Amino acid sequence: MKSNPPIKAVQQGKSYYLYDSLEINAFVPNMLDISYWQKENAITGSAQGRGTTWFIKYMDKSGEQTKHWVLRHYYRGGLIGRIINDSYWFTSLDDTRAAREFTLLSDMQQLALPAPKPVACRVVRHGFFYHADLLSSRIENAQDLVALLSKATISETLWKKIGVTIKRFHDNNIYHHDLNAHNILIDKNENVFLIDFDRGEIRKNNQASWQQANIARLLRSFEKENNKLPTFHWHHDNWQCLLNGYLGH
Repeated sequence: MKSNPPIKAVQQGKSYYLYDSLEINAFVPNMLDISYWQKENAITGSAQGRGTTWFIKYMDKSGEQTKHWVLRHYYRGGLIGRIINDSYWFTSLDDTRAAREFTLLSDMQQLALPAPKPVACRVVRHGFFYHADLLSSRIENAQDLVALLSKATISETLWKKIGVTIKRFHDNNIYHHDLNAHNILIDKNENVFLIDFDRGEIRKNNQASWQQANIARLLRSFEKENNKLPTFHWHHDNWQCLLNGYLGH
């Protein structure tokens, strides 16, 4: 795995780690194990998706700074996920899901894009396969857009801001593999963030094609939630507001 200061690389047997030394002042490989945080009594909550996402409260060794993190194990989706679950074919460390997402998050921080900060990642080899984990910063005082719209409407201004935010990522050639309403967070000050960049990447070719596909995927996610949930404050006028923000209208 490639690393540059302040990103550090560590190997322990067949386990490989990247971590941001500015985020962690005393890195311990076990920080990628949920049992470590359970012993530290540092778990503040969890969320269910393909697996359990854990929310962690970290106090640095100086005792002067508290940070809130998210620990996520990589699981496969779809039918193959029922068979293989969390194992991936190993080709190189740099090409693992964890290393690629960690690096992409690092790149986005350099671009000042509203996404989580990478904290650490782990890749554990098992012969021709590997499994992996990612530790990243938690967007505080925020909820995902589906949860928000399940409770109330949001303003046209906020809809436009969502569109503007997505356009910022696209203008920087950031491809989000799974752009959906769950992966858009809104904090208490109505700042907009994108999360979950697994299989995301920087794409400089065929921008119009993949950007349009990203937007179409997002529209399908709104339509899906609208059909599924008993209460969901969304309609196509809201989508037009989002598009107006995205297109700069």
